[in-house]
Amino acid sequence: MTERTDTEVVTRNTGLTSGEVAERVARGEVNDVPVRSSRSTTEIVRANVFTRFNAIIGFLFLIILVVGPIQDGLFGFVIVANTAIGIIQELRAKRTLDSLAVIGEAKPSVRRDGASAEIHTSEIVLGDLIELGPGDKVVVDGVIEEADGLEIDESLLTGEADPVLKRAGDQAMSGSFVVAGGGAFTATKVGREAYAAQLADEASRFTLVNSELRNGISQILKYVMWMMVPTAVGLIISQFTVESHDGREAVRRTVGGIVPMVPEGLVLLTSVAFAIGVIRLGRKQCLVQELPAIEGLARVDIVCLDKTGTLTEGGMDVSDLRPLDGADPDHVARVLSALGASDPRPNASLQAIIDAYPKPADAVDGSPAPGWRCTEALPFSSARKYSGAAFNEPDGTSSTWLLGAPDVLLPAGHASLAEIDQLNNEGLRVLLLARTDRALDDPRVAESVTPYALVVLEQRLRPDAGDTLRYFAEQNVQTKVISGDNAVSVGAVAGKLGLPGAEEPVDARQLPTDQGAMARVLENGTVFGRVTPQQKRDMVGALQSRGHNVAMTGDGVNDVLALKDADIGVSMGSGSEATRAVAQIVLLNNSFATLPSVVAEGRRVIGNITRVATLFLTKTVYSVLLAVLVVCWQVPYPFLPRHLTLLSTLTIGVPAFFLALAPNKERARPHFVRRVMRYSAPAGIICGIAAMLTYLLARHHYTGSGSLDAETSAATLTLFLMEVWVLAIVARPYTWWRIGLVLAMGVGFVIVLVVPWLQDFFALKLVGTQMPWTAVGIAVAGGVVLEFVWAWVRRRDAA
Repeated sequence: MTERTDTEVVTRNTGLTSGEVAERVARGEVNDVPVRSSRSTTEIVRANVFTRFNAIIGFLFLIILVVGPIQDGLFGFVIVANTAIGIIQELRAKRTLDSLAVIGEAKPSVRRDGASAEIHTSEIVLGDLIELGPGDKVVVDGVIEEADGLEIDESLLTGEADPVLKRAGDQAMSGSFVVAGGGAFTATKVGREAYAAQLADEASRFTLVNSELRNGISQILKYVMWMMVPTAVGLIISQFTVESHDGREAVRRTVGGIVPMVPEGLVLLTSVAFAIGVIRLGRKQCLVQELPAIEGLARVDIVCLDKTGTLTEGGMDVSDLRPLDGADPDHVARVLSALGASDPRPNASLQAIIDAYPKPADAVDGSPAPGWRCTEALPFSSARKYSGAAFNEPDGTSSTWLLGAPDVLLPAGHASLAEIDQLNNEGLRVLLLARTDRALDDPRVAESVTPYALVVLEQRLRPDAGDTLRYFAEQNVQTKVISGDNAVSVGAVAGKLGLPGAEEPVDARQLPTDQGAMARVLENGTVFGRVTPQQKRDMVGALQSRGHNVAMTGDGVNDVLALKDADIGVSMGSGSEATRAVAQIVLLNNSFATLPSVVAEGRRVIGNITRVATLFLTKTVYSVLLAVLVVCWQVPYPFLPRHLTLLSTLTIGVPAFFLALAPNKERARPHFVRRVMRYSAPAGIICGIAAMLTYLLARHHYTGSGSLDAETSAATLTLFLMEVWVLAIVARPYTWWRIGLVLAMGVGFVIVLVVPWLQDFFALKLVGTQMPWTAVGIAVAGGVVLEFVWAWVRRRDAA
């Protein structure tokens, strides 16, 4: 609260001059912290190239280059191609994110040469005078110069939930945000010297942390490394013992056994799938500030919505003014006009009043109307639910007025509340104009007020909100409307949109404070009104305590704490700078209807990566098993690197790219590692046993012929058919293109078998008819076993 005088207006700080700004720029005193939404190009290249598995594959590739022939080193070229694809896709995603970040970047108002102008945060210089209003984030450190009821929330920095009332001379910390009032501060620390500069930089990075998919894949890769080391050592000793007469052949067979153990494309395809998701959502004006948010929103089972700005559009209209107890309508209109003029940064409700009762054209600067003079102002706060101002009126009297929630300002049982409830039941928002005899700085200012009028506001429903609510209902995602408005009014709005349970709204003032009891009420209810900012945060925590994955949407400064604590925070692009700063997803087009696209994209990524991971890990399992069996039987490894490169390309590499990017509406489920291993482990074991059985029978069948190529070719045929069978299972449910994909891979293998130069290149030639048909028979038998095992695992997975 501040006293307003004409002197204050005249002597206000005019800020730096253009010359002073130029001097500071020349000295480098600029807020040069880059606004980053993604990793740098160097980081992207480094992350894709310098991986543990690329090092292993690269080392084996160099060995093959020494011992030859080059066709056994094809796996090295495949890795180069995969890495290049990963880099290109992530760079595309980076460009999308960077361009969206620029669009969504908030521009603080800076006063220079006595005039206010919006500039980029990177253009702020030391000593700039930066203006603040509700929802604005403090972008650099500074000292408060002007304070008009300025309340700043520093909870994101200090953990203290209560906002701090700021006065001239107080410190302003970067990373905090304004919850009420306005003012201005002088920048004392800019760039990387600012308190929250590094935190803000990290908060906007394109990252893959805290992702169940990424964490699960990392866990799988650890298991693979543990299996690879002892298996590879045993295989090396075995092959050099068996092939003691031919060291080069021993090297090739050893490399052929180690290379397929590495699920080299799994990390790549995960990154590509996420990157493609970012690009697709970017085209819909959806900024994903943290990459796992795509995955995270697909996993949520409860979406908490703030009514204003989400179900309704930001603007409102005054539909009716109802004076109470014989109040003069003209005087009421003048008071409303004065209240509107007293707040330099009005919220949506007050803006509607300003539009309906504008400041008179002949009003003197610094006064709300001719003869009116504002002496004190109390900005609106979502915690107290009202605003106010004190005036010297034209007749010389002094008056203090409050404008806010009727059920907060009026005592229970007041006669006007019945009329208000009826209006709320119609989905209208009602504000009470009341006069008080207490001073605005009195903590009891809202007690014993005299009601003067009801201001009836009509909210504008978003045309797409109803369809979006129905989408979430169809996807078994619960929707909770959490608002600071009157519960009955919120319920009426939600009811118009067809939200089940809206007819029984809950007043949050009646909610239990115990977390467990609160969670039970929240699970049973749908609409909650009169929720304070701290309660929103508590409600999110209560739902999370019951094992729910919670998404929170909002656009107001009162949503910041809840957005920060929710599993996924979603902010509207037109929302306050503070909400955009803490949210993982920003809807730049302000359309709530974009959320289903984010959910669908997340489900596509999760479902498809689960499919792809099954393919890759099936190969890893059978490769380890084959190595163990080879060591036990003391025979040459069945395959050369070129054979497994061919099989991996046709049954995993090419299909995986199509499957990873295909549509997938399957609901996301937890326990990624467990579910993938349930399928891939038995599939890999069956494939490995079938291939080894064929190989041992072929060695017996071709005894004395010295035709290792014939034995390898028979085993390769069985393994290919088994892998194609796994691919056919993973590709279900079938569509025309999935069937075509499986058939195309089969045709590709047949071409290799029938084209002479390809036969020679890949050392594949089926000898005779008995053994090739035996290989086919073993593959068919293995496929039948695979179907039974897969069906059994699916039943267990669904249980």
